Amino acid sequence: MADAVSDHAWLAAMLEFEAALAGAEAAAGLIPAEAAAAIAGACDPSRFDLEQLGRHAVASGTPVLPLVAAIRAAVPGEAEEYVHFGATSQDAVDTALMLVARRALDLLLADLEALVHACLHLVREHRLTPMAGRTLLQQAVPTSFGLKAVNWMMGADEAADGLLRFRRHRLAIQLGGAAGTLAGLGGKGLDVAAALARELDLADPGTPWHSERSRVVQLGGAVAVAAGAAGKIALDVILLSQSEVGEVAVAEAGRSSAMPHKRNPVAAIEADACVRGALAQVSILVGAQRVEHERAAGAWQAEWPAVSEAFRLTAGAVRRTRSAVEGLRVDRERMRSNLELGGGFDPAREPAEQLGEAEAMIDRALAEHRARRHP
Repeated sequence: MADAVSDHAWLAAMLEFEAALAGAEAAAGLIPAEAAAAIAGACDPSRFDLEQLGRHAVASGTPVLPLVAAIRAAVPGEAEEYVHFGATSQDAVDTALMLVARRALDLLLADLEALVHACLHLVREHRLTPMAGRTLLQQAVPTSFGLKAVNWMMGADEAADGLLRFRRHRLAIQLGGAAGTLAGLGGKGLDVAAALARELDLADPGTPWHSERSRVVQLGGAVAVAAGAAGKIALDVILLSQSEVGEVAVAEAGRSSAMPHKRNPVAAIEADACVRGALAQVSILVGAQRVEHERAAGAWQAEWPAVSEAFRLTAGAVRRTRSAVEGLRVDRERMRSNLELGGGFDPAREPAEQLGEAEAMIDRALAEHRARRHP
């Protein structure tokens, strides 16, 4: 994920936009086909000095100006005037954001799917393993560890569904030109936008979204749900691993530098740390929705690192939670003894008799899980 949202990934995505834009404009008869071919040939990320582009970006508040200058320097003279033709910096960066997000979403979805399956394994193995239900951190009535794992699974499932919906329906190009009117494309702006969307396999939103940032906020929201789903599982693992509870243990426990007897649930702890960081980044995206007129002065620039960090940290949360769940060691006897200490469980009766409709709810959740699976 760090590679997928890196500065190099953003550079490659902006170059992909510039090449596709030139191709779309050539198809619409706005620029010569030879110029479009030359521009596409020049849009090779290996030809550009990322650090130099970054230094020069400071003067304009966007990496697109130095990037366009570098592309113009790399194409034959007659093609130079057609680089970035009719577009504005935000067109390039916002479309790049969507391309970066698509690759990041695919990685995150794969790990969420693995987390769902790890939870599913626990559900099947512990559907009638009795344990204390806990409300307000106090023992309540009996539940089963399988039902707890079903809730974990459902959270990851719901998060995956939200990310998948965004990937299928909300990834879109940005093309509006200087003030969102497509005035620089000679009356063919809508045709160019449609061709650009086809070339990049993104949606054509119909109108530019330079200052209407709900798309980015929705992306942040979907990522936040994924982080939160992983964080819920990680927190439960941390609490169930406490010495006084001891109902689960992670396979790869961490040691303490001062207390060698400790076995810390490090994967779950790292996941929790990632969740905190991811949610902080998402709050930046929410705050950036309120922008000035037709172009944000600062809010837009704040989105770029926030999107990358939100993905990176959420991927860390999901992966570390997955690691904790896949290696989770469940102590059935400790669960039962803790439950009996609370006085809410009768060891002389069958667990199924004391768990209400837990097993029926598990079966229903598993059926819903099978029904909602997406390729």
